[in-house]
Amino acid sequence: SVCYAHLLCLLFQAVFISLSCAYNVSHDGRAIIIDGQRRVLLSGSIHYPRSTPEMWPDLIRKAKEGGLDAIETYVFWNAHEPARRQYDFSGHLDLIRFIKTIQDEGLYAVLRIGPYVCAEWNYGGFPVWLHNMPGVQEFRTVNEVFMNEMQNFTTLIVDMVKQEKLFASQGGPIIIAQIENEYGNMISNYGDAGKVYIDWCAKMAESLDIGVPWIMCQESDAPQPMINTCNGWYCDSFTPNDPNSPKMWTENWTGWFKSWGGKDPHRTAEDLAFSVARFFQTGGTFQNYYMYHGGTNFGRTSGGPYLTTSYDYDAPLDEFGNLNQPKWGHLKELHTVLKAMEKTLTHGNVSTTDFGNSVTATVYATEEGSSCFFGNANTTGDATITFQGSDYVVPAWSVSILPDCKTEAYNTAKVNTQTSVIVKKPNQAENEPSSLKWVWRPEAIDEPVVQGKGSFSASFLIDQKVINDASDYLWYMTSVDLKPDDIIWSDNMTLRVNTTGIVLHAFVNGEHVGSQWTKYGVFKDVFQQQVKLNPGKNQISLLSVTVGLQNYGPMFDMVQAGITGPVELIGQKGDETVIKDLSCHKWTYEVGLTGLEDNKFYSKASTNETCGWSAENVPSNSKMTWYKTTFKAPLGNDPVVLDLQGMGKGFAWVNGYNLGRYWPSYLAEADGCSSDPCDYRGQYDNNKCVTNCGQPSQRWYHVPRSFLQDGENTLVLFEEFGGNPWQVNFQTLVVGSVCGNAHEKKTLELSCNGRPISAIKFASFGDPQGTCGSFQAGTCQTEQDILPVLQQECVGKETCSIDISEDKLGKTNCGSVVKKLAVEAVC
Repeated sequence: SVCYAHLLCLLFQAVFISLSCAYNVSHDGRAIIIDGQRRVLLSGSIHYPRSTPEMWPDLIRKAKEGGLDAIETYVFWNAHEPARRQYDFSGHLDLIRFIKTIQDEGLYAVLRIGPYVCAEWNYGGFPVWLHNMPGVQEFRTVNEVFMNEMQNFTTLIVDMVKQEKLFASQGGPIIIAQIENEYGNMISNYGDAGKVYIDWCAKMAESLDIGVPWIMCQESDAPQPMINTCNGWYCDSFTPNDPNSPKMWTENWTGWFKSWGGKDPHRTAEDLAFSVARFFQTGGTFQNYYMYHGGTNFGRTSGGPYLTTSYDYDAPLDEFGNLNQPKWGHLKELHTVLKAMEKTLTHGNVSTTDFGNSVTATVYATEEGSSCFFGNANTTGDATITFQGSDYVVPAWSVSILPDCKTEAYNTAKVNTQTSVIVKKPNQAENEPSSLKWVWRPEAIDEPVVQGKGSFSASFLIDQKVINDASDYLWYMTSVDLKPDDIIWSDNMTLRVNTTGIVLHAFVNGEHVGSQWTKYGVFKDVFQQQVKLNPGKNQISLLSVTVGLQNYGPMFDMVQAGITGPVELIGQKGDETVIKDLSCHKWTYEVGLTGLEDNKFYSKASTNETCGWSAENVPSNSKMTWYKTTFKAPLGNDPVVLDLQGMGKGFAWVNGYNLGRYWPSYLAEADGCSSDPCDYRGQYDNNKCVTNCGQPSQRWYHVPRSFLQDGENTLVLFEEFGGNPWQVNFQTLVVGSVCGNAHEKKTLELSCNGRPISAIKFASFGDPQGTCGSFQAGTCQTEQDILPVLQQECVGKETCSIDISEDKLGKTNCGSVVKKLAVEAVC
């Protein structure tokens, strides 16, 4: 019976993961080893708080269909322990449910506990209360209080996972865990204490006895038995610090994050595939996409500061869970080829031939056979090489993969996957009015603005983190008594406020005198505005608004937030300038806003509340204003977005769920975009291939279907700057058209994502020119029109496949020209 049980375990693992049988995970210098077998492992990051439990199965299923073996996630300390020893693992924070969903889909999991995560997440995942604990001078160094708290949370997570038997050593899906995160980028700033700290991290992690390998990313001197790994856009030149550590890439950045005022970054499918193929050509065996699905920074979770609510990242799955084509499909084809070569890549003897001009051929040879990579890292010139008596053309900035060293199965620059064009459709819910009907109410600001009334005071300007990140909003209030004979008194007086780059709204004697904000990467700012002061008491009220707390950098946890000072009045009398420093005055403070913190105008319980709300004279462009409306959920199952064009800045809630910060009035920089197709050749960075210049940094906001209910739904907006709610509407995302531009001898698959193909708009086989939406026939093509062939194959079907050959599509007059099929289909 023991032998029979063991056989069952092996059968389960052959399919993929045993649900009950422990399996051994180890490593050597070549690969991660699972039950004695070296593995090529392809992984993708999906962060559970950036989507919803209802989305998880579909996201993970699409990752599996895309050829992934594993899902990688961080663990978000400040989300799980918002107050010390008060834990939250509910809803989209249900880490255990997420890992079990991965297991249910038959994939492995990589658990990056950190608990510092960076991740463009608020405060890098650290809870702000930790900063305010007595005895904590700084994080991520030798500090007993900090280390005790870090160990407590790490142990809590490990114990929870162990209790559910989710480590591979217990039969679960988790094959790798991570402690700390990118510390090597910062360690030099901490001196000798940094090395002591990282050694302590390793020993603490090992003491938890999880039975699977631990990794440290971007940590070149990671102590054994930690495996040091690489993060970046390219990691082919990375070498582990120990000969017994496999070459692992924990973050292959599939795109980049977006900031308020920033453009949309895009990384081409060709370049991303090139980076992966180069990594495996040079000995890599574990690669993870960061991100595979980026998702949404719901609520107040985005970091930066000044990072958008969308965390789309140009990932293979877009923010809403749609396939980002052609990136998803192009990578899927690559994964299929790499997995077919697993034995050769993990056991073969490696030899490389350098042809010069950045062109190389790498052979992995075993007794059973050989596999080859032909790499051309030249950014402009295609290469023709002669290998084992045959000639091969390798396009610039590409890798060709030949599993048998004879026939090219894949080239990173040759995209044979469809491009999907996602369009937005109006809400077609039954009887839904074309314009939403609003009620409104003002935010009550008289107490802080007119009376200077708050809940605590101090004779100095406080770091906004003192409030434990309870709110974006903190009022700083003081009063100044001036007499006509005061030395500063003049007809030309100015208020000057030094801040950390937060959003600042300034009020003097009950009047709004100005607002100011900065952008991502600016941590100091000066607000200066001429003001009118009166003899006697003058009330100065400053509303400081954070837009996420800093998440990265040396000692980022020590960087102040809010108004740092000095706060000064400046009197100008002719050539004479007199400055009065108010920084050490008595300052009164109030956390939050009335509708946010006290009455919670947005909560689900208050959705039917009418007291205080008015349908009369609904204002536009009114600062500090609340709006509320009801709507019906859009029909169908397509992803839903909220179009906030016309609004300024604030928060949005649907049925009490916080969609995140909105700021459509913040336009992306006007310069830097091009209408030309992006050239994938050459090193990528986040300033290459950008779009959306001069447009709102983020206009549309994700409303997960699980936030909606049958019948009536409630939308609440808090508008901070002033906006026009009459333009607000709900839309759904659908595939509007699909295009293909695939090579001869390949098969082009077209899919409208569950909807039928309604028409073929363009089709040409030969050397068609242009891109999706602007295809044109080239200099050669088939003698007969192939449009009827494509119509016959595809129209009326949800998916269709076309073998690209002259036998199928007809003879061409192209001669030796490389032939392609270009198609544009309407969904």
